[in-house]
Amino acid sequence: MITKITYLFIIAHLSGIYARAAPKFETLLIKDLPYADSNNPKQELDLLLPLGTTGNSTKPLVVWIHGGGWKSGDRKSGMRSNRLPQIVSTGKFIGASISYRLSGQSRWPAQIHDCKAAIRWLRGNALKYGIDTERIAVWGSSAGGHLAAMLGLTSGVQELEGGIGNHRMQSTRIHAVVNYYGPSSFLTMDDFPGKIIHNSSHSPESMLIGGPVQKRKKIARQASPISHVSPDDCPHLLFHGIQDPLVPSNQSEILRQSLAKNRVAHALISVRPGKHSMPSSFTNQFVLPFLLHQFFGVGDFPKDQVIQN
Repeated sequence: MITKITYLFIIAHLSGIYARAAPKFETLLIKDLPYADSNNPKQELDLLLPLGTTGNSTKPLVVWIHGGGWKSGDRKSGMRSNRLPQIVSTGKFIGASISYRLSGQSRWPAQIHDCKAAIRWLRGNALKYGIDTERIAVWGSSAGGHLAAMLGLTSGVQELEGGIGNHRMQSTRIHAVVNYYGPSSFLTMDDFPGKIIHNSSHSPESMLIGGPVQKRKKIARQASPISHVSPDDCPHLLFHGIQDPLVPSNQSEILRQSLAKNRVAHALISVRPGKHSMPSSFTNQFVLPFLLHQFFGVGDFPKDQVIQN
């Protein structure tokens, strides 16, 4: 199914300090593309392409990964007007929103296997859709932020690569991560107060890995982004609400510290008081300038900061 959608947006000024009007581009939405050589609708993605642009024949790719505690959610969330459409409407990027098998259907590491299969499929079809395979960013919220971080940190980790799909020789390396309040250390989530008892057998994390996290520590560590940070990882832009009741804000601070220790480029945007969401304005205020800096050399790398909201 193919539909056309057009969005008017405000793009951040090159400095990221103030905004100015920018041209809009019509976009083409291509839905329900299978990436795993299966009939499972959870192993499909949607593409959003800019139309009427000029210049380079290939464009950077931004991949959205939905949240929902790994047990719910849908890739349609990536097509909300302040997410991929706002990015792709600049005419500078291609967007993709992916689904993955949920914890009620398959246990970890099926979810990261699916995400990596989607990245391989996108690389394998790069010529068809005009994707620049050396400029790929992933962006996700909550469970999707966790999976985005895992993609950015685990290129070449064999047990997490999987063998899904028809493009197994393609790389799964990512070049930038935007992480909205994703868990980073399953074993320490209860060290900070919140509404969820994460060590419970019924927590989203325990359901993901097939048992209470404290009784399945090996797989809990494997599923935790902080276990995989290394000096050659790509830049990360982290966001978290200081009073997030579902994913404690220390999860982003723990990851920030690990990235800093390994000298990986990063920034943490903390929102006060902040809950389990981010303002829609952050796409133009932070996400788009970060992507423009990473892939076009525009502006400056973001700095750690606390935003009152």
